[in-house]
Amino acid sequence: MHAITAATRVPLGRSGLEVAPLGWGMWRFAGADPATAQRRIEAALDIGCTLFDTADIYGYSTPEGFGGAELLLGRVLRAAPALRERMVLASKGGIYPPLPYDSRADYLAQACDKSLQRMGVDRIDLYQIHRPDLLTHPHEVAATLGRLRQAGKIRAAGVSNYTATQLDALSQYMPFPLASVQPEFSPLAIEPLADGVIDGAMRHGLAVLAWSPLAQGRLGEGATNPALDERTRAVCGALDRIAARAGVPRSAVAYAWVMAHPSRAIPLIGSQDPKRIRAAAAAYDVHMTREEWYQVLEAARGAPLP
Repeated sequence: MHAITAATRVPLGRSGLEVAPLGWGMWRFAGADPATAQRRIEAALDIGCTLFDTADIYGYSTPEGFGGAELLLGRVLRAAPALRERMVLASKGGIYPPLPYDSRADYLAQACDKSLQRMGVDRIDLYQIHRPDLLTHPHEVAATLGRLRQAGKIRAAGVSNYTATQLDALSQYMPFPLASVQPEFSPLAIEPLADGVIDGAMRHGLAVLAWSPLAQGRLGEGATNPALDERTRAVCGALDRIAARAGVPRSAVAYAWVMAHPSRAIPLIGSQDPKRIRAAAAAYDVHMTREEWYQVLEAARGAPLP
């Protein structure tokens, strides 16, 4: 298995951007005061994270509502503008409850403008379509992304939660290459390994950004927790055996398992606790064997490999 360190850089497709193997996600970032929020960002920077992933809908369930996470990030960047220079800043648009999805040209253009305003930045490094809008032709989506890039509002574009065929369709119309795809991918969410999403990403040369790499925190639970189902306990057990050998937390092994795939998938750390964010750096200390990686996969499948 290839060695990965904090100094390793993963290209975001053919965008010219490169990022660290671990990124940080802000879906639970809203609702904090700016000083607390800044400590979280600095914790991620401390372990070498360069990709910071947010979205306009993040914060929807907090008092600030839609745009809350971007507003909070904007407050942090106004107080400490030097932080922006250390980030590859990613955001997403295309979800607007209760609609719920809208990727029409006018909507996406306005959504991008509002994200820029909330964060107080001139350009978003990676702008992603959050979920596919089945009522908008991929040609319209591609043309909109092209105009946003031509206007200097975004540097690169990607997609989130797209199927392999939806990714192919959009790629066909893009005026510039897509940079990334963001599926749910973890030792419990293994569907992207078989449904063509990760294979498609490798075919198109895209970065894979793995959201919820700890499976909504279930891979941080004790393997004997009675609240966990049999499959989750089996995966936790497989991760724990590697963790015991490597002397790291189970969560670090889960991150390392995602990073070990040849797509060079980038786990997006979801924790908002600075201590847990810093603890994720232990993933770089995990040197997993091929046998161990497949043992985790077999536990996740709940059946022997063919």
